[in-house]
Amino acid sequence: MADLSNDFVGIKSPNPFWLASAPPTDKAYNVERAFKAGWGGVVWKTLGEEGPPIVNVNGPRYGAIWGADRRLLGLNNIELITDRDLYINLREIKQVKKDWPDRAMIVSLMVPCEEEAWKRILPLVEETGADGIELNFGCPHGMSERGMGSAVGQVPEYIEMVTRWCKAYTRMPVIVKLTPNITDIRYPARAAHAGGADAVSLINTVSSIVSVNLDTFAPEPEIDGKGSHGGYCGPAVKPIALNMVAEIARDPETAGMPISGIGGVTTWKDAAEFLALGAGNVQVCTAAMTYGFKIVEEMISGLENWMDAKGHRSLNDVIGRATPNVTDWQYLNLNYVAKASINQDACIKCGRCHIACEDTSHQAITSVVDGRRHFEVIEEECVGCNLCVNVCPVENCITMEPLAAGTTDKRTGQKVEKKYANWTEHPNNPSVEAAE
Repeated sequence: MADLSNDFVGIKSPNPFWLASAPPTDKAYNVERAFKAGWGGVVWKTLGEEGPPIVNVNGPRYGAIWGADRRLLGLNNIELITDRDLYINLREIKQVKKDWPDRAMIVSLMVPCEEEAWKRILPLVEETGADGIELNFGCPHGMSERGMGSAVGQVPEYIEMVTRWCKAYTRMPVIVKLTPNITDIRYPARAAHAGGADAVSLINTVSSIVSVNLDTFAPEPEIDGKGSHGGYCGPAVKPIALNMVAEIARDPETAGMPISGIGGVTTWKDAAEFLALGAGNVQVCTAAMTYGFKIVEEMISGLENWMDAKGHRSLNDVIGRATPNVTDWQYLNLNYVAKASINQDACIKCGRCHIACEDTSHQAITSVVDGRRHFEVIEEECVGCNLCVNVCPVENCITMEPLAAGTTDKRTGQKVEKKYANWTEHPNNPSVEAAE
């Protein structure tokens, strides 16, 4: 059986599934139940500095986006960091780590961007026996207006500065949690690396308003007739997260830096995709909040079964395997030609492929042949865009079939070339013309 044991910057856990810093990790009661369910580690909900507790709203804290079957696709929250006393949290962290020594215990931190504030809190966390800290530079609401969270994460110089402070004042591994609310994720990642971070984690939530109540005309969640932007998470943000993980993994300046992948992990397959793009483990929140802690059982068994079927003996056989296959558009092979093909035995004749292609694409699928309802690809018009594959409700009914080298593309009348060619050398590229 595949070995799922995880060693992330020296922090060991029985599997790569950690609960992310959020309400599910807010107290010992939750974390103990999570460990009993099988989670490999947790990132304790973000602690703030000593003093008056954080004040959360006393009403709705979540907004949601659902699919047609009311399956939760995205969750927006206006929750702040822990509103529990710092020392109660620290005592619980110490006890839970003592009771569960084989599980990863990471503590998320957010204090003012002042060296003394970090210097004060780090020894308190270290004394608990925690395995590491995560610097919360991602929260896009509430705390960011106070100069913390994403207000720091959007300024690479601040990231590097605070990371250096933490590396100077603690023995614990330092994981920097990055905000997605930035144009290019590579710059904050590089700053964390320059500051000596042991790893980065991403993504934190995406700043968002998910809906407006059209009776009260207030954003949701609504508090006494008003609403605020919050942090968006769940399956809907997974594509954003995967891209940002890949950008860091393949950036020459950060390649090899450990990454904890976060963002919409709901199934074992989601986790495997993050690992393949370079993440060393994954963190989960929304899935646990939707389905409960026991969902980790399906994640563990699913990942084990897939790895066994593929012959992957350990996580290291998977981590980073897809990273070399991520490239920029300009390097894609322009001599690769594919055409859609419809399996007539599987086709249910719903017509969605035709409608999508006829109205919004290249008019390359018939609707009637010889007076009968019939859907077939017109090769002379098909550009191989695969829109039809994605709108077809029958899995594998429509497939993309590459044309062999030497065959003629009926759309262009040209033979398919065997050699690789990309935009950087194409005659229509102005840069090529200028070089000549």
